Amino acid sequence: MKETADLACYLANLKTTNIPSNVFERCQELFLDWLASAYASKGLHPVDIFEKFSDLMGPKDGKSIILVSQKTTSPFFASFVNAASSHLVEQDDLHNSSVLHPATVVFPAAFAAAQDLEVSGTKFLTACIAGYEAGIRIGEYLGRSHYKIFHTTATVGTLAAAVSVGKLMDFNEEQFTNLLGTAGTQASGLWEFLKDAADSKQLHTAKAASNGLLSAYLTKDGLTGAQNILQGKQGLAAGMSSDAEPKYLNDRLGTRWALLETSFKFHASCRHTHPAADALLQLLQEKQLGFNDIEEVIAHVHQSAIDVLGLVEEPKTIHQAKFSMGTVLGLIAVHGDAGLNSFKNFALSDENVINFRNKVRMVLDHEVDSNYPKKWFGKISIKTKSNEIYSKFITDPKGDPLNTLTQKELEMKFHRLCDFSGVFDKNMRQKIISNTWKLKDLSNVSQIFI
Repeated sequence: MKETADLACYLANLKTTNIPSNVFERCQELFLDWLASAYASKGLHPVDIFEKFSDLMGPKDGKSIILVSQKTTSPFFASFVNAASSHLVEQDDLHNSSVLHPATVVFPAAFAAAQDLEVSGTKFLTACIAGYEAGIRIGEYLGRSHYKIFHTTATVGTLAAAVSVGKLMDFNEEQFTNLLGTAGTQASGLWEFLKDAADSKQLHTAKAASNGLLSAYLTKDGLTGAQNILQGKQGLAAGMSSDAEPKYLNDRLGTRWALLETSFKFHASCRHTHPAADALLQLLQEKQLGFNDIEEVIAHVHQSAIDVLGLVEEPKTIHQAKFSMGTVLGLIAVHGDAGLNSFKNFALSDENVINFRNKVRMVLDHEVDSNYPKKWFGKISIKTKSNEIYSKFITDPKGDPLNTLTQKELEMKFHRLCDFSGVFDKNMRQKIISNTWKLKDLSNVSQIFI
């Protein structure tokens, strides 16, 4: 378990002074992006169900805020609801090679605990960075075979969330080892829900964040966990992976900042659709083609895209439509974007989008698949009604580190997502944005709303 031990040692000894300024800056950007994703879900199903459960089971008030309702509660229930809400509209971040959505599990747990513990912005960001660095490496360790069956953000997310809260509590190496054991034994989340348009994806992140937080609070009081939960003969990899690579667990700790590799989501859909969506949009613009000009569309994809998106043949809900390659490309072709309003207004009812959806098929592509998950290439081929064949290949979809969103674009996204749900007036939104950019300097994380 050398690799696991190295990771626990690194987490225990990580200091604010070890972290480059650009990592702190990117963490603030990721935090604002997470807030936007959570606020956008206000009033939407099934977030209301998670809020109702919190009202029933949680305290009537507390130090930790539920973002969509502005109610306060215990850190456990705040992390529970905030994690569910921030994963609903499919706008939260993604790290490519681990296929992990870190923000939607790390920030809910760390922010709720940080408010409870009344820590500074710097300490909060340091803890979140630790959660990202650990979660990404554990996701890479478990590999592609894990993601085929298990929703990595649910499983690995439990450990990433736990690490962030453990760092807030200044855990030593022994405590981090116990923490990983307690969090890892709770890791769960299966992809089967997608076939039925079930609501399980939000439950995945709600449980990952709150169980991670639970693990840290219990570890603080002396609860022990399995000492080799990741690499043991009856541990996480043994039960959930057939291609686990231990070298990823301690990959360049302290020199490689994996958080910087995280992508922002531009389209409001499953990340597996983004490369093809960008490629199609560019191709239609270059060739000056309209949706009525297209006879057939082939999306050349990696196997994981087929494994996940292939479960959706005819979407029944807006959320399920976000996992339909045909629907996403139909929105791009017919309406020029795959944003929240396009999904709400057109994904299930626009006959032009539906007809275009039926022209799309996914094909496994060796070049795309062999570079995944490190790189998510976009490759599209189209056949026009006049029998012309065109294709487009892109290496860095919008939002990827080499084609990232600027701070200005992130602010625009924040306003766009808040507009969608109608949360806050312009002045309050601007206050949150301004305070996020100086989060590192706040003496208490709760000052972000003041």
